[in-house]
Amino acid sequence: MFGSKDHRAVAIIPARLGSTRFPHKALADDTGKPMVVHVCEQASKAESVNRVVVATDSEEIQSAVKAHGFDAVMTSVEHTNGTSRLAEAAEILKLKQHQIIINIQGDEPEIEPSVIDGAATASMVERVQPWCPEHGPAGFAVSTVATPLTSVNELENPNIVKAVLGQIDQDSMIAQALYFSRASIPFDRDSTGRPTYYRHVGIYAYPVSSLNAYMTLKPTPLEQSESLEQLRWLEHGYPIGVAIRESHHTGIDTPEQYRSFVERFKATKS
Repeated sequence: MFGSKDHRAVAIIPARLGSTRFPHKALADDTGKPMVVHVCEQASKAESVNRVVVATDSEEIQSAVKAHGFDAVMTSVEHTNGTSRLAEAAEILKLKQHQIIINIQGDEPEIEPSVIDGAATASMVERVQPWCPEHGPAGFAVSTVATPLTSVNELENPNIVKAVLGQIDQDSMIAQALYFSRASIPFDRDSTGRPTYYRHVGIYAYPVSSLNAYMTLKPTPLEQSESLEQLRWLEHGYPIGVAIRESHHTGIDTPEQYRSFVERFKATKS
């Protein structure tokens, strides 16, 4: 479905050494290889991906990634988020404006290849109304993934971002995003049990042209209130496509979460 290798996506993984709760986590290697390399390996398993590149400001990370056979480019230490680091990486790599990039977080060593493929699929879907007929394709400006929530605790946890979606196409299982929030939404006023709640999976796919457009957009009130970068797209009128996929992985923010991952990894090897 993803065509020839030349038409597949480039997965770019932003990674840095600085982390408040877990310093140097990208290079944590209790499994025998750095965590960022696990992410590279998962990305390389996705059918939609033709190339995997780590974008970093650390020579240590670059060396570790290359030692395991993956590409890495050095980017500025001035970036405040992964999106701007990706934009610089795309420029360094001289990617064409129509090239699809998949932004994969460097602390998700268990991300499912099917999730990566879901984001890529949504980025190729045509919509009835083009989002930018002058400059963009008749598709979504950016695409991501959501998965059904499995517990009330997840719904009420502000650290788990909820996605509210429009009508879901039952063939592709892709919908348009209406909103993202840390709140428990949508609100079931009459306790009908009808809403399906979705957890946002923090992966993005977009053409280089969309990434460059994002870099010109000013921060927005809802984005700043919720502290959710993706709301900048919506507040500026850019549609977001969402692929519904099963996903059980979570990012690693603390040493305790990393130890749990190491235990799961070693269990699969025993």
